Amino acid sequence: MISNITLGQYYPGKSFLYQLDPRAKIVATMIVIIAIFLANTLGAYAFLTGFILYCLALSRLPFRLICQSVKPLWIIIVFTLGIHMFTTPGEIIWQYNVFTITHQGLVQGGLMTARLVYLIVFSSLLTFTTSPIILTDGIERLLNPFRRFGMPAHELAMMMTIALRFIPTLLEETDRIMKAQTARGANFTSGNLWQRAKSMVPLLVPLFISAFRRADELATAMEARCYRGGENRTRMKELRYTWRDGVVIVTAIAVTAVLVFFRWFA
Repeated sequence: MISNITLGQYYPGKSFLYQLDPRAKIVATMIVIIAIFLANTLGAYAFLTGFILYCLALSRLPFRLICQSVKPLWIIIVFTLGIHMFTTPGEIIWQYNVFTITHQGLVQGGLMTARLVYLIVFSSLLTFTTSPIILTDGIERLLNPFRRFGMPAHELAMMMTIALRFIPTLLEETDRIMKAQTARGANFTSGNLWQRAKSMVPLLVPLFISAFRRADELATAMEARCYRGGENRTRMKELRYTWRDGVVIVTAIAVTAVLVFFRWFA
């Protein structure tokens, strides 16, 4: 159900990843995401699998939480696998009418599916182990050098974090509205595509009203606290790099170097 979607959620805990500076986590996540796209062989994917499993062990996050981060996108994952299975030419291992599965298609589909799952899981580690406030500070600090070119670093970081923070809230609100409408006789699962689309209207209208109401309440709360952007703002806890952050950045670069070796020299 919608309530099981974990996108944008923070899971309180204590581990090595929780102690890292958010800037180091953001930079390392971006480096590894780029590195994932370099993998194109079974050896590279085996290395990536070991590395991601090691990161999951360091995070000490519940396994069910990791599975829930992938579950909402299972349709895209299955679609990606099917596209490669049925469209990649090669040695035929199964055929029925116009549908043909090749050995190369299975391998390519499996690798692309694994790449998509790795992207989701590794990106989820950032939000699971970093609170929205700390994530805002990290994004703002990374964008600060661009302020000399007129970029509103604090405002951009605040908008991105608020949007990320309200994803779980809106999902919970959607689930509550769906249950209330179902109790009143609404049916969201039966009928053809057009009927299902029409049945979503009683869901979308109160959801939009609730979203606008929450936005108005948030704006009122920020004005009541004399919020005026990032100008002259101070923080109770200043971000500082430690040896852990250096290790994480170096590790991300090393992972990229290994995948480069697998791609062009192995």
